[in-house]
Amino acid sequence: MRHAHPVETVRAAEAALMARLPEGTLMQRAAAGLAATCARLLTRRRGRVYGGRVTVLAGSGDNGGDALYAGAALARRGARVTAVLLTPEKAHPGGLAALRAAGGRVTAEQEVGLAEFSRADLVLDGIVGIGGRGGLRPGAAPYARAGRSGIVVAVDLPSGVDADTGEVPGEALRADVTVCFGTYKPGLLIDPGAEYTGAVQLVDIGLELPEPEVTALQHADAAALLPLPGAESDKYRRGVVGVAAGSARYPGAALLAVAGALRGGAGAVRYVGTAAEEVVRRFPETLVTEGGPAWAGRVQAWVVGPGGGEGARQALTEALASDVPVLVDADGLTELGRLGPDALAGRTAPTLLTPHTGEAARLLAGAEGGAPPAAEELAAARLATARRLAAAYRATVLLKGSTTVVADPGGAVRVNPTGTSWLATAGSGDVLAGLAGSLLATGLSPLDAASLAAYLHGLAAREAAGDPGAPVTALAVAGALPTAWRAVRGA
Repeated sequence: MRHAHPVETVRAAEAALMARLPEGTLMQRAAAGLAATCARLLTRRRGRVYGGRVTVLAGSGDNGGDALYAGAALARRGARVTAVLLTPEKAHPGGLAALRAAGGRVTAEQEVGLAEFSRADLVLDGIVGIGGRGGLRPGAAPYARAGRSGIVVAVDLPSGVDADTGEVPGEALRADVTVCFGTYKPGLLIDPGAEYTGAVQLVDIGLELPEPEVTALQHADAAALLPLPGAESDKYRRGVVGVAAGSARYPGAALLAVAGALRGGAGAVRYVGTAAEEVVRRFPETLVTEGGPAWAGRVQAWVVGPGGGEGARQALTEALASDVPVLVDADGLTELGRLGPDALAGRTAPTLLTPHTGEAARLLAGAEGGAPPAAEELAAARLATARRLAAAYRATVLLKGSTTVVADPGGAVRVNPTGTSWLATAGSGDVLAGLAGSLLATGLSPLDAASLAAYLHGLAAREAAGDPGAPVTALAVAGALPTAWRAVRGA
């Protein structure tokens, strides 16, 4: 699992470690790991380090120092290194001296710097470190717009990206590779910041860190969560998921939610709604019940809302009155936004909300009053939005989007690394709702069910799209879920 810690926690861990080490040791560890990565990249690009053009963009403070020390290490191996000082009066003195001693060039002329940037084989972005806020300053912004022919390696995170949130409030320098020290930073995992990182490599510098605030599943973690049947399993012991979805206007939502639910690990799917005939025709293994959730047989979790239309409020009310976990999606979320958080008050079983940013805006308006916030603003602050919703509704929230963020009311956050832009297609959210609801019915917690569902959903979309990628349908994503399961189990 990838673990991410906020800047304040990283700074405290660095201070504790530096107090026990000789002065400069921690920076030398970071610079050595950074230089080793750069040497590998140069060798892969041109066959050797010797003679390679390297440009170091050095800002103030330790981030610039890391870059300068790494540049010195590359210069000692024969690379032609030029350091461009963005703030000459604040350049790290030790790093600057080391680079000069190794034969590196130094300039504060930005015209020279831009020329070096454009023709370098490799650029080290040490402009702004993890403590930076806001976009690139005017003196550094031209590098974000300039053409380049080489590899850009970000030092700890791309300059202009907020380390704690992934927000990009102005211009930022897009990296091909990011070398981060000690731990991942949340902003490396969450869009829009994650779009700027390229491949992320972690260098262990010996930090002792507490439990992370943000995590991201990997194959082994997903495999450990998969609900697998045992020798004594039957369909009821594996869990039954109820799906209240679809309407005369949106019958396809019922089919897609059931398609996801059938491939989510539960032993049976019980459908209630107006599309029963279509559901049974397409999926004859589905159990069909007349009436709403209040009249259905026993289930271990409910999925309510996809394509629910005018009947969504009644279905939501009945499902929330049950004593089992409830996943609320689509039209169910619209109704919940109208009812507000009080609709969940007194529930003893957990609730999982699965909004996109437009639905998140309506939910927040229902919780906080006033006009709905702009969806674009919520998308730009995905971590804060998910946490805000989870706190307002005391529910686990799966915020869909370019980076899916799962937040629970206790403060835990997971981000999904498997998403793909091919999932931006009608009905994919219905499949995800059914899949996550099925995992809830197997007994997984809302945090685990939502995280695993997003992980499998993304893998299935990649499988359905193929390589190099082509448009997919939501039903094709559902059909690829068994392949995603096998990929995770075989890891």
